[in-house]
Amino acid sequence: MLLLAMLSLAMLMVGRLRTIVRLQAGFPPIVRADARVDSVLYRPPAEQLELPLALFPASGEGARIPRAKRLFANRSLKLGQIDWVGFDMDYTLAIYRQEEMDRISIEATVKKLVERGYPPDIAKLDYPVDFPIRGLLIDKKHGHILKMDRFKHVQKGYHGLRRLERDELRQHYQAKRIRPNSARFHWVDTLYALSEAAVYARVIDYFEHAGKAIDYASLFGDIREAIDMAHRDGSILDVLESDLPRFVDRDPMLAATLHKFRSAGKRLFLLTNSRWAYTQKMMTYLLGGAMPEYPSFRHYFDAIVVAACKPQFFQEARPLMLRNGDEVKPAPLPLERGAVYEGGNLLDLERALGTSGDRVLYVGDHIFGDILRSRRESAWRTVMIVQEMEGEVAATEACRAEIDKVHELHASREELEDQLRFYQQRFKEISRRLDDATTNGGDRPLLEAERLRVKRTVERIRGQMRGIDHQVEELERKIDAWFHPYWGSLMKEADDRSSFGDQVEEYACLYTSRVSNFYSYSPLQHFRSARDRMPHE
Repeated sequence: MLLLAMLSLAMLMVGRLRTIVRLQAGFPPIVRADARVDSVLYRPPAEQLELPLALFPASGEGARIPRAKRLFANRSLKLGQIDWVGFDMDYTLAIYRQEEMDRISIEATVKKLVERGYPPDIAKLDYPVDFPIRGLLIDKKHGHILKMDRFKHVQKGYHGLRRLERDELRQHYQAKRIRPNSARFHWVDTLYALSEAAVYARVIDYFEHAGKAIDYASLFGDIREAIDMAHRDGSILDVLESDLPRFVDRDPMLAATLHKFRSAGKRLFLLTNSRWAYTQKMMTYLLGGAMPEYPSFRHYFDAIVVAACKPQFFQEARPLMLRNGDEVKPAPLPLERGAVYEGGNLLDLERALGTSGDRVLYVGDHIFGDILRSRRESAWRTVMIVQEMEGEVAATEACRAEIDKVHELHASREELEDQLRFYQQRFKEISRRLDDATTNGGDRPLLEAERLRVKRTVERIRGQMRGIDHQVEELERKIDAWFHPYWGSLMKEADDRSSFGDQVEEYACLYTSRVSNFYSYSPLQHFRSARDRMPHE
């Protein structure tokens, strides 16, 4: 009996202890319907302590990464399966302030043009740095600058700074197939190339308003030579290097992002077309003194390759060289951390890294030099830096109501098209019956009345469809204005992807606005692409 009493007392104490723990956590006591509750232990619901979970957002929205800072997946990618992460430098690790870059580039280019014999007045012109975007196509034959959708269908265009009318677009580009990769055309596929498009458009305007003849192809060739010469002789780089804070955004999260990769066991390499002297100065500005664990920027990387000559790097068997001061000699293997290498090629670098291509993730900004070639010539996974994405996302969010309305109007138009087909078929059936000599004369008045009613219905539906088309055109103009005053969205064109957007989707596994956006993700993150749907789905 004594043992039984002691057991009962122990069970009572355990029960009370559980009740106290639940009450302190904010849970109501667990009681049976017929049980008495100790008034000392019971706490009315109004006085219960809040759950710790109440400190978190009620929905997941507050905990999510801001959309403008997210990484977007075209193809699923597991960072846990990546051993090496490589980076381009210019426009990738180094995010340039584009308007400032365009201004010094335009100034240097125009100066070279005047030295080549162009009128001195062109140096006094205002050049529209806000005119060009990436993904444009220059037609050197007609002096046109064009934007295409993913089917290479020209949707917008300018001659100089004058917008081309629909009839002009149809005459030159829509009535016949064009070959955008031929010598007649030139792609504006990098931010570096925006200034040449601005100069080309403005100088064409200048000559034509002055009534002077101009050879559009020769003009473009002169602009390309002038800007290349300005880069070679230091007209641009000397100004840039003298005031890096004016031209380059020093990302405060870049060092922490690289450190996070390294802490997770990833090995990093730098692969840039820039020469060593410029690379050293730029990377020191970006990373020097950022973290005490890294005495210099070299300590972030397990391999540094400069003067890589991409895209030839991915196609040609150029030797990998070791730079030691001013001396350059063939590079011994294995690669030495902190050393500086030049040139090289894809296969030799993979062997030197001691890995296979599918374990390499390369981050760059150049759709052709960094992304397209690395995807076509290797198994490297790719991330494209599209620094315009922050503006694209902001514009998309700002005009979300208009975009949704366009989708609703398209759905309404599809329903009207179904109705139109039905009534058109009905009209044909009635007309055939009226034309049939065997049709009973007494049925004709009824059939005539029915045909008239169906005809009016067809006309009404067509009018509604024209109204929808007009609304969609108006909405698309408003949507375009949110993105860019001349070209609209970088990634989209009308209802489809732009040519540039199509290339990003085709060749980049991931894309984002800057390298430091990786910081918000686990180095073992599994990026999952959205489920692809075909039209019939």
